[in-house]
Amino acid sequence: MRILLELLISSRDLYKLIKGQDNAIVIDSRPFSEYKNGHVPGAVNIDLFQLHWFNTTKRGIKDFNRQSRLLLSNIGIGKDSKVIFYDNVSGISSARGVWLLLYFSHKNVCMLDGGFEKWKREKLPVEVKSNQLRPIRFKGKPNSKIIADTNEVNRSIGNKNVVIVDARSREEFNGSEVRAARRGHIPSAVNIDWKTNIENSIFKSTERLSKIYPKIPKDAKIITYCQGGYRASNAFLVLKLLGYKNVKMYLGSWGEWGNRLDLPIEIN
Repeated sequence: MRILLELLISSRDLYKLIKGQDNAIVIDSRPFSEYKNGHVPGAVNIDLFQLHWFNTTKRGIKDFNRQSRLLLSNIGIGKDSKVIFYDNVSGISSARGVWLLLYFSHKNVCMLDGGFEKWKREKLPVEVKSNQLRPIRFKGKPNSKIIADTNEVNRSIGNKNVVIVDARSREEFNGSEVRAARRGHIPSAVNIDWKTNIENSIFKSTERLSKIYPKIPKDAKIITYCQGGYRASNAFLVLKLLGYKNVKMYLGSWGEWGNRLDLPIEIN
């Protein structure tokens, strides 16, 4: 189905899909406390906020790959699986799930646009029973083209051909809100709060989104970051929806950068 060649799927299309596809895996990326009170029928629960990673050294990335493969194997994702992530809105944990599978070269993945809020607004079926995972060995291969480490970000500072997008709040960006050993942002970064990407739980139209990211050339290399790689994944997804080809997510984000005293920062 063509809908799974895109990065987003509507509630109605997902409903049709789960009624007719045996190899569709729907992943509720919210906390279990929310999942148990109601979810998309057939969905399994994986709280992706447990996968923060603040070490992008070579060893750190190697460990991230190993831990992520274990997680994806536990879910039961095979090479032919059609995977759909969702949270409450077109949010950050589901975006992280989409980015994660794209990173492991699994292209048959998308996000439920509008999340569970829109699903309920459309009065689609809801179930409360938990669904079991069916583990199989996950064999996805890492794609270095969509992940950035600290060294790459550091080399990109001041490069006119690279745009660094900070998806955090204005307060975090300017240093008035501190969530690491140091405050501020990566030098030369531009601040575009991920929350500006959505309205009424769904992504804004591509026409409106393009006005949020108007000064980024289509041929630019873009690196997104936030605090822990979740809001940055939402920005990554939006940029891909807008047709940008060379987009990376800095996995360690400010949780790594802001806690290292050897790296440059800006405060304004």
